[in-house]
Amino acid sequence: MRSLVNVIRSIVLADPLAQVVQVLAPAAPLSKVVSGSGSWRVDRLECGEPFYCVVLEGSARLSVQGRRPIILQKGDFVLIPAAFAFSMASVAEPEENDEAQWTITMLEGETRHGNPQGPADVRMLIGHFIFGSPDSELFVSLLPQLLHIRGEKRLSMLVQLITEEARTGRPAREMILERLLEVLLMEALRSSAAEAAPHGLVRALADPRLGLAIHRLHQDPAKPWTVEQMAEEAALSRSAFFNRFRQKVGVAPMEYLTSWRMALAKNLLQSGQAGLQEIAERIGYGSASAFSTAFTRLVGMPPSRYAEHAASRRNPSAAA
Repeated sequence: MRSLVNVIRSIVLADPLAQVVQVLAPAAPLSKVVSGSGSWRVDRLECGEPFYCVVLEGSARLSVQGRRPIILQKGDFVLIPAAFAFSMASVAEPEENDEAQWTITMLEGETRHGNPQGPADVRMLIGHFIFGSPDSELFVSLLPQLLHIRGEKRLSMLVQLITEEARTGRPAREMILERLLEVLLMEALRSSAAEAAPHGLVRALADPRLGLAIHRLHQDPAKPWTVEQMAEEAALSRSAFFNRFRQKVGVAPMEYLTSWRMALAKNLLQSGQAGLQEIAERIGYGSASAFSTAFTRLVGMPPSRYAEHAASRRNPSAAA
């Protein structure tokens, strides 16, 4: 009989949300405290980096491209899995010709926007981190574009822990940060705000029928799945399941399964701990050649070359 630890571990590893967050491999956070006083504004053009913010005190205005502005209040948490154009500003919008709004001053322990001498109208903890997975763009597309969560003290505490850990040189720092970021993402993504997103994996998991099917796909990716078999798991007709899945997840069922299989294959190739035949069997291909053909078509290079590139990244001196 398996131990309780092994049972719990198998449950966690079979959870689709936990698996996706693990594959995303969040790491290397950059965080800082910022404050605003009077009239201020910050415009950012990011490169798709994940961005988070927790309001420690006061209020501010957040404007994300393509969305209505949001008034952030104390205790609010914001997560943008792929941030591009957005701005933060004082609640009262600055006038266009007000040059003082762009003033930035480095104070002790924080970055001040606006009046460096005035009392802070808002104080926030903001941060960026990176996703280590080569499939991050794919999985980010399955997540809500913007999460605005109010009144979740657990998230604020997690962000505080991440910030404190990032600023120290204590033993096992990187491992602790990696685990804290995974918990932060899972905690944010399983919130009611994520479930209300227009489409994506989290919304699909909140659907009792689709959630069953997606859990089964993640529990047994090697099974030769068909859409009909997935529909049976969800107790839906083939057409009803296909349409519901595509509407709520954002991609077709077989497209999602293939993407997940290839993400697993890339992780196994990067680890260097499994041969092509073993990888093929673990993700649902009958032979190494069938897997190699599918991988090359979808990734753009044979798995053997992908493994070589991964090995050279792990050990640059060996490739020199």
